[in-house]
Amino acid sequence: MSRLLPPRRTPPILDVSLAIVNIVLLLIFFFLATGRLLNPVGPDIDLSETTDLPLDILPSPILVVAPDGGWRLDGSPLAPELLEAAVAGFEEPPRLHLLIDRGAPAGALLDVVGRPELEPVELRLVTLHRRAVAR
Repeated sequence: MSRLLPPRRTPPILDVSLAIVNIVLLLIFFFLATGRLLNPVGPDIDLSETTDLPLDILPSPILVVAPDGGWRLDGSPLAPELLEAAVAGFEEPPRLHLLIDRGAPAGALLDVVGRPELEPVELRLVTLHRRAVAR
């Protein structure tokens, strides 16, 4: 007489991926909430502004686009139509650093970057670290 054994049961496999996703989402929400609380953005915050930059600490050559639309190349005024002649005098490989006001419209930056004279030039945007003034 032969007896059939019941089929072997496999132990259930726990799927922890849903728990991991929940934990990650909770961490993201936590850091978003605490980051906003620790660094509030409001009208009562005064940010420092740099009005005059010493040229010896800036990279060279640097094209500074002023808020009024004027251009300065390494401290000297530059007319936009003379940019091609200025680019021709750059060392190889041609590289130009560009500093523009953070409040400038994006179109002003795109107008400068999209100029055909700058096509062979490697452009690098220069940013300024702004610190709050202690009172």
